Amino acid sequence: MSSRWPRRRLATVLAPALAVTLIGGVLLAQSGNTALPAERIVTLEGRMASKRDYFEDPEVQRILLRHHIRLHITSAGSREVAVRDLSGYDFVFPSGQPAGDLITTRLAAENKYAKVHRPFVSPIVLATYREYAETLRDAGIATPQPGASAGDPAQPLYYVLDMDKFLSGINEGKRWNDLGIQGHGIANANRIVVQSPDICESNSAGTYLALVSYTWRGNGGEVPSTDQEADARADAIAPLMQQGLPASDVFRTYISPEGKGIAPLVVAYEHQYLTYQAQVRAESKRLDTQRVLLYPSTQFVTQPEFIALNRDGDRLGELLTHDPGLRRRAMELGFRILDPAGKVAGDQLTRFLEDRHIPVPSVAGNDTRSPMPRIRYLERMISRIGDCPAADLAGGPPA
Repeated sequence: MSSRWPRRRLATVLAPALAVTLIGGVLLAQSGNTALPAERIVTLEGRMASKRDYFEDPEVQRILLRHHIRLHITSAGSREVAVRDLSGYDFVFPSGQPAGDLITTRLAAENKYAKVHRPFVSPIVLATYREYAETLRDAGIATPQPGASAGDPAQPLYYVLDMDKFLSGINEGKRWNDLGIQGHGIANANRIVVQSPDICESNSAGTYLALVSYTWRGNGGEVPSTDQEADARADAIAPLMQQGLPASDVFRTYISPEGKGIAPLVVAYEHQYLTYQAQVRAESKRLDTQRVLLYPSTQFVTQPEFIALNRDGDRLGELLTHDPGLRRRAMELGFRILDPAGKVAGDQLTRFLEDRHIPVPSVAGNDTRSPMPRIRYLERMISRIGDCPAADLAGGPPA
């Protein structure tokens, strides 16, 4: 009899533990992470600006976790990333090629590891509100974008902005009331300005500077090719530039209830707006027809560059470029994903937007691509307008 009691007691003790184990196994299987407890999870350190939205997406995080990767992201403007010490990071993800060139040039001079991946692109746009876009339309400065599909012609979401006329209005000190915005139910005696992030930190601000520099009268559609030309160009366009908001706050301010009163016209990326509209559609079954985009009549395609700083970072870069789930999710977050040749990969984004009844921005009429200045001259203009140290292109961040 005494020999049976320990067996009963053992069964009583083991049964709850076995149940916990089985339940835990079911939960892990449902999450797709059954292999994770036996695998080492690598936490990678990254630094970036607007592209952090992609890595903070829960679906992206789940896919990476299945590859045994967890991320810790430090937010910073792209140019700030480029000119600061990168020790302790596994990767950086500046939002455009100018900042990427600064980083790779510096790392090459220091004989340090750097490998570039280019998974997707997103155009620079100006985000505004319908009353402001329609006021520009009344003045002959903006027109509804031709070819945008599935949209309501009476309430277009996308406009083409005539940069020559727009910058002329800013240069002349025009105010919104001067353009007749009162006819759209708003009184605004402020001067027309474009609010951008700090030009000393942000790729979007630097790209907008380059766009203004290329477009503004007297430049003949030319980029500066000497230090003297860069200085003169910076001095000429400085009155046209408005900055000040931290890079991370510009778009969040725009979509906030107070945005229209704080910054009615801001520099943004197309993917931010498309992601926002997809979220609004999913949550409310409608679109936000009061927030719209202005596509500059001349356009720079910003080229985000994922720069791996070691082998672990390179593995992440390879996944971003080739993993079907990560590529699909980038497209769902509004990016135009690239194929191995660096071309926009088909019409996946178009189909995604059409399936959700979101108007598709047209690329027709926005194919005028403006050349970026060489990084030396762009940096010179940025430092002159922003009163910040120019990056040391020979290697090493500024003191």
